[in-house]
Amino acid sequence: MLNRGNGRMGIFRKPGDYQAFVELLALGRERARVEVFGYCLMPNHWHLVLRPRGHGDLAAYLSWVTNTHVKRYRSHYRRTSGHLYQGRYKSFPVQEDAYFLTLMRYVEANPLRAKLVARAQDWRWSSLGCDAAAAAAVLSPWPLDRPAGWARLANQPLAEAPRRRVEASLERGRPLGDERWDAGHGPPLGAAVHPQPPGQVAQAAGRCVGA
Repeated sequence: MLNRGNGRMGIFRKPGDYQAFVELLALGRERARVEVFGYCLMPNHWHLVLRPRGHGDLAAYLSWVTNTHVKRYRSHYRRTSGHLYQGRYKSFPVQEDAYFLTLMRYVEANPLRAKLVARAQDWRWSSLGCDAAAAAAVLSPWPLDRPAGWARLANQPLAEAPRRRVEASLERGRPLGDERWDAGHGPPLGAAVHPQPPGQVAQAAGRCVGA
């Protein structure tokens, strides 16, 4: 899942802002049945890779996390008007095989591509670089085995074709999987009226827009 700040404005201004959002990701799991497999918080947007366990859990989780984030942001920065987020989060289903691993590489390498760090694992506000406490509070076991040497793999640039495939899914809500699997996974996920089927992994991307 992806969401961006309104007009690409920064939604995380200092380490405390990032830490507070990570804590919301953990607290939100007490309010909805979701598994969080990965995340990456960037200065003006965030990515989540998660799996809701029942109908409505995806919307419930993201609604609570984003609404609480907006309220706390406004209170802390004394901002009473304007949108924080650009709009509603974007999401799409992901096949739980090599496509899942491709997506995780894309998400966790965001800080490296943005040249914020020399190694992806040096960005502490992601599932790759987080400390043990954050990992225990937020993250669930992956739906498949993590390849050996994962950090090294995450630091290797994705080939153009899989990178473009992920970007197209982000922008258009297309399922990320092989053609036969794609055909059975219908419209984009995330809307309350079309909740994600239980057991299906979703990628949510969020950009701060204002709220």
